Amino acid sequence: MTTKALLREWELRPQKDLGQNFLVDQRVLGQILAAAEISAADTVLEIGPGLGTLTQALAEQARRVVAVELDRQLVAILQDRLQTFPNVQIVTGDILTFDIAELLAVKQTSGPAERAYKVVANIPYNITSAVLRHLLETPLKPQLIVLMVQKEVAQRITARTGDMSLLSVSVQFYGRPRLIHRVPARAFYPVPKVDSAIIRIDPYPQLPLEPEEIEPFFDVVRAGFGQRRKQLRNSLAHGLRLSGERITGVLAQAGVDGERRAQTLGIGEWVALYRALRGAARQTVSTMSTSP
Repeated sequence: MTTKALLREWELRPQKDLGQNFLVDQRVLGQILAAAEISAADTVLEIGPGLGTLTQALAEQARRVVAVELDRQLVAILQDRLQTFPNVQIVTGDILTFDIAELLAVKQTSGPAERAYKVVANIPYNITSAVLRHLLETPLKPQLIVLMVQKEVAQRITARTGDMSLLSVSVQFYGRPRLIHRVPARAFYPVPKVDSAIIRIDPYPQLPLEPEEIEPFFDVVRAGFGQRRKQLRNSLAHGLRLSGERITGVLAQAGVDGERRAQTLGIGEWVALYRALRGAARQTVSTMSTSP
């Protein structure tokens, strides 16, 4: 049954405020599955399954599929269409409110094999950044993430040094993103106003900073991008409310030219800059504590 026919049967219309554009191109479906490298041993978390087209394809290949859908009307369709797949669990709710480990019913004592999962999703584009942050910051990180996103967002996520943004740093700190395929707007119903792209993110097994350092690290990154057109020494001094002299010293210690702009820094340079700032702060505290 076609997407249009299915919607007519259930007397439903795609909800624009929920970003509902349903994938209708089977070739693109195959590209998503290929990018995710689904095996019979995999647990897959799907976000926004919609009418269940991708869900069914995942269920035919994976050991288990947990599909989280916010729209209760679509949940009814999913339950009807997927009732013959015992390996599919449909969960009603907002993915951003779920603890991933609890959602997947994974215990802390479980072994690596039981805790492993993949994320595959055609998400509403208006929550792309929030979903990525939720998935990448969760303690139980996925093996890989395959998402359909707006083409321009995919380009920002996969940007190289010289054209970086806060979004690209936020993703590339946690993993390696790749643009897999560009997808034309006509691959969806209703046809959106923008083209899309499939991206894959492979999270790193180990991050360069400790968990408690991540938020202050991104405070530094946000300060750097706060005044994007300004030189780094000026944007950091303004964003962190530190003197230009102090920022100049920290930049020199990190080996970063203060005349550069935030978009030219790679992840390693941001980490070096954060560590230099942290070291300078500790030295200041130490000096103050030993002063008469």
